[in-house]
Amino acid sequence: MKKVLIITYYWIPSGGSGVQRWVKFVKYLREFGWEPIIYTPENPEFPSLDYSFKSDIPSDITVLKTPIWEPYNVYRKLTNKENEPIKAGFISENKKHGWKDKLSVWIRGNFLIPDPRRFWIRPSVRYLSTYLNQNPVDAIITTGPPHSMHFIGLGLKKNFPNLPWIADFRDPWTNIFFYKDLKIGWLADKIHHQLERKIIKTTDCLLVVSKGMKEEFEVLQPKRLEIISNGYDDADLQSGENVLDEKFSISHIGLLTPKQNPMVLWKVLSEICNENFEFNSDLEIKLVGNVDFSVLESINQFGLQKQLTKIAYLPHNEAIAEQQTSQILLLLLMNEPGNKCILTGKLFEYLAAKRPVLAFGPTDGDAAAVLRDANAGVMIDFDDEMTTKNLILNYYSLFKDNKLYLNSKSVERFTRRSLTADLSSLLNSLLSR
Repeated sequence: MKKVLIITYYWIPSGGSGVQRWVKFVKYLREFGWEPIIYTPENPEFPSLDYSFKSDIPSDITVLKTPIWEPYNVYRKLTNKENEPIKAGFISENKKHGWKDKLSVWIRGNFLIPDPRRFWIRPSVRYLSTYLNQNPVDAIITTGPPHSMHFIGLGLKKNFPNLPWIADFRDPWTNIFFYKDLKIGWLADKIHHQLERKIIKTTDCLLVVSKGMKEEFEVLQPKRLEIISNGYDDADLQSGENVLDEKFSISHIGLLTPKQNPMVLWKVLSEICNENFEFNSDLEIKLVGNVDFSVLESINQFGLQKQLTKIAYLPHNEAIAEQQTSQILLLLLMNEPGNKCILTGKLFEYLAAKRPVLAFGPTDGDAAAVLRDANAGVMIDFDDEMTTKNLILNYYSLFKDNKLYLNSKSVERFTRRSLTADLSSLLNSLLSR
């Protein structure tokens, strides 16, 4: 069986979306003739923990670990947050951000390039070079963010020039939604872009998750550029007929940041509640996962706190169950220019749940196209009150008539097993160059 070394920061027991893509690839790779070997930190900083993924991985998979030093303890001492986990996506449970928080963000963007995991690059290259000399593999994959992982791949490529290397970009680098929030100066910005180009031009194959990302990176002329989207694992789905929520539940599952806050939705829901007593009684806004304080503040400002059900982070299997029993699933893209290429893993799990998707984001983006092609829901512009209100009233009418169901199509191509078959074909083609 051919062997592939997968270098990833996020691994079990990490929670969140960053871990899912490669846990699921690893789950199915053996079926297609590839033996995965994982390299991951021994003591990483995870925003959340989720042990449910452990059942996905064969017990005899080789997982290599070495210690990593990260500057987060320095950050905690600086900001007096020594007992707090590091939050993902620039979310905060508190309203105030002091000068120490702002200084930390500036240091991160201008000195910790490409990211705070950069101190793991050199020791990892040394460790893996020794390992590969004694335990040869047929290919290497690095996955980011964090994009420091790609520099481990770059170092190994210098030492093993004939070993095919795939750099998997789950998200953009310099075009990521929070890039400008890092307060990056002109020199640091130049360095970020130079390093990004170096990775893209050196890797044997740049792997991305959407058509929009492919179009963005084509201008940098990588040697090879391929798309393998995120997806869903049909083995995660509950079998049989699901019992739907009794309430008219509108559920968001996952991280919810300030840039995703759907002000138009809260405004419309508030209006309908004031106009329709029965709707007021039936409505449930269900937020599952870490939520920024600004979102909860907006819900309170629109008088919807009685309709809110806030649920802390759930293990992946329980989050899937919530998706399958919700009346409507809420997909919120970042309200940022240049985010048309974003295709979150959540979208595909929403498709698998076969519940109507109410989405806010670019109506001409990749996510909107997937929703249209799958007949799974509607993408609404961030400020479109009329469409939002009409759609919610239509969904509510169907709910009251017990007819709120979905006839989606062409979803099966996004199963994790099918996507792993695509990955194995890509790996095989790199060996036959």
